[in-house]
Amino acid sequence: MAQHKNLEHKSLYDDERIDQLGTVVKKLRISLGLTQADVAQALRVTPGYISNVENNRAAMSLRVLIYYAELTHTSLDTLVGLTQVDYRPTALDNDIMRAIAPMPRQKKEKLLQTILLWG
Repeated sequence: MAQHKNLEHKSLYDDERIDQLGTVVKKLRISLGLTQADVAQALRVTPGYISNVENNRAAMSLRVLIYYAELTHTSLDTLVGLTQVDYRPTALDNDIMRAIAPMPRQKKEKLLQTILLWG
């Protein structure tokens, strides 16, 4: 069995990010002009559940989180705090993704290394 040298590292999914999920969910809902009842109906849960999530008293299941992301046209990365809530892909972002998509994995890795060098 392989041993990990450092099990004490801080995960991308630390408690602080998870605790902010309710705040992100609430801000996003309000920015879209949705009520808790609207969201609850779309996700087939109760408004009380949405309230509990927004107030960090309950956590969304992965299924509900995926549906919420689809409902709000938001990525899961954004919801869990890995990207900014107000980020929207630009036409340039989309053009880059379309150009990269058909590339073989090895070329994608080289491209990423080059981009990271420029950054």
